[in-house]
Amino acid sequence: MTQRVELAAVMDRLAVDNLITEYAMAVDDGDWEAYRGLFAPAGRADYRSAGGIEGDAGQIAEWLAENMRLFPMRQHLIVNRRVRFGVLDQDTGDTAQVQADYVNPMRLARDGEASAAPDFVCGGRYTFGMTRTHDGWRLDQVVVREKWRQLPATR
Repeated sequence: MTQRVELAAVMDRLAVDNLITEYAMAVDDGDWEAYRGLFAPAGRADYRSAGGIEGDAGQIAEWLAENMRLFPMRQHLIVNRRVRFGVLDQDTGDTAQVQADYVNPMRLARDGEASAAPDFVCGGRYTFGMTRTHDGWRLDQVVVREKWRQLPATR
């Protein structure tokens, strides 16, 4: 590998990593316009394993906006990112797939305010499919595979 190729690979890795960080921040901050902007035009997401829906980025953003009102505090921690470039059909070096584990503590709203401590925590693995576009790397696919959840204690 030449230094130029190695530098390009590092830059792609950083851009892909940044896209995942932007995804987590958009969901946690409730920035649904930013969320939509992270997807390629035909991008889709599948939240069914976590009790959600599957659809295009606009449908998912609307669903998240409605359902995340229940949780005024949320914090996605996305770790153990395994990045693979060129894994999609007919790849020209402009695709990536990332598998990453997540833990997501959230607080339920009570009387219009968040509770004092996280009372809903879930974890699992994301699969992100990405494509390099003229506007940079964008999400083609997000699949959530929830593995566990801890519900609020009954009082």
